[in-house]
Amino acid sequence: MIETNRCRLFKLQDSDYDELKKLYTNHQVRKYLGGATDDEILLRNKFEEILGNSSNTYVNYWVIRLIANNEFMGLVTLDNYHDGKNIEVSYQFLPEWWGSGYATEVLKTIIDYSFKELGLLRLVAETQTANISSCRLLERVGMILESNLYRFNAKQSLYSIERKI
Repeated sequence: MIETNRCRLFKLQDSDYDELKKLYTNHQVRKYLGGATDDEILLRNKFEEILGNSSNTYVNYWVIRLIANNEFMGLVTLDNYHDGKNIEVSYQFLPEWWGSGYATEVLKTIIDYSFKELGLLRLVAETQTANISSCRLLERVGMILESNLYRFNAKQSLYSIERKI
């Protein structure tokens, strides 16, 4: 478990399926993440894939819960980036948690964890350029716009941060 001032992050478990499903079926959450789906087979397969990927040392999926009442808020991950060289941090929060600084708090903690506990030297994050809130969030936690690219039928912004030695 990892703790921030207001949140606890727990390793994803099979018992988290119903809560994770809330993210993948929410049209606001998935607007810039390939769209929402109600397809139960697709959702279960995606969940099983996520659980199966967690065997890599640097691949981590954490369910985010509010300390005050253990309420489900979202998901934050470290996973292999498309280039095969970098580790990517990504996040999804339910809309009721947007705009209150929770994502900033969680991302700063995960970046710190990545550098101090995992010994990573660099992290990347990719978001659709049109997702201005996400771009601002990444800049707020110290990430720098590295490049723009076209992937997933949209213009993407690739951000990075390096460990200060």
